[in-house]
Amino acid sequence: MTVRVSKPEQKNNQKVQKASYRILNWKEYNRALIQRGSLTFWFEESVVLAWYNQEKNGKQGADDYYSDTAIGCGLMVREVFHLGLRQTQGFVSSLITLMGFSLECPHYTTFCRRQQGLTLPLTRERAAEALHVVVDSTGLKVYGEGEWKVRQHGYSKRRTWRKLHIALDQATHEVLAVEFTTNACGDSEAFEPLINAIEEPLAQISGDGAYDTWNAYAVAHARGARLVVPPQDNAILQDPDFILWETPLRDEYVRDIEQMGKSAWKIQEGYHRRSLAETAMFRLKTLFGDRLDNRNFDHQKTEALIRCVAMNKMTQLGMPLSYQTF
Repeated sequence: MTVRVSKPEQKNNQKVQKASYRILNWKEYNRALIQRGSLTFWFEESVVLAWYNQEKNGKQGADDYYSDTAIGCGLMVREVFHLGLRQTQGFVSSLITLMGFSLECPHYTTFCRRQQGLTLPLTRERAAEALHVVVDSTGLKVYGEGEWKVRQHGYSKRRTWRKLHIALDQATHEVLAVEFTTNACGDSEAFEPLINAIEEPLAQISGDGAYDTWNAYAVAHARGARLVVPPQDNAILQDPDFILWETPLRDEYVRDIEQMGKSAWKIQEGYHRRSLAETAMFRLKTLFGDRLDNRNFDHQKTEALIRCVAMNKMTQLGMPLSYQTF
């Protein structure tokens, strides 16, 4: 299988050549794509044993009857198959019946109530060496009108969305960390908690121009990573009378861009790998849609996290390996 991707336009108006990418593991990747739609279900023994809550929270009132494992299992099914809460209860109940387990399915109201504050680990492979991380954000709709109607007739209703910030491993395409904020939060504001949520050592962090802030350089420096972010078009060298410890790296970028141009600088620094984050956002919206089903902010945060956990599991089934041909 061959995928064609156009190169950026040349300044000398020459005819644009198209680079071809040939997939090496098409047979395995094709099998992984088929497996993503498989309806084969199984419950691991550890999940069955942890279905009910065995711990006492020590708070006033009754303890939770079902564990976070059971709630997370049902909500994962809901996101993957685009079900409502009532349909989720019926789906999970039928699975338990078909497998012959003596388990009870949580009520749909329990799924709704317990998703607030639910935390699930981002299952992923642990790397033995320092990671190259790419960061980006995207908007997820809460309510409002569609793009076509707004483009043709303008908007007449209030539109609201949330921002999902992710950190992606450029080698495995797995989501390493997630931050969920309102649309008022800038990318640079979510950068620090996003990076600090990654436990492994970091070698490089790549992002777009929204992360060109001194705080982002400080956070990357504290983690021992090289931050690759294009400076603003009007960027200048730092004043010698006011030298910050982060300045040399950014000044190095400014000098290199002045000498070789931004396109050559991006190739030199491997900046184009940052586009993998945009690809991950496209995959996330293709799999689960670009709209959130919940209206409560804490519920929306859990919904976005579960989508990333599910996408990691699909990624682990298999990804294409390709090389460039001309």
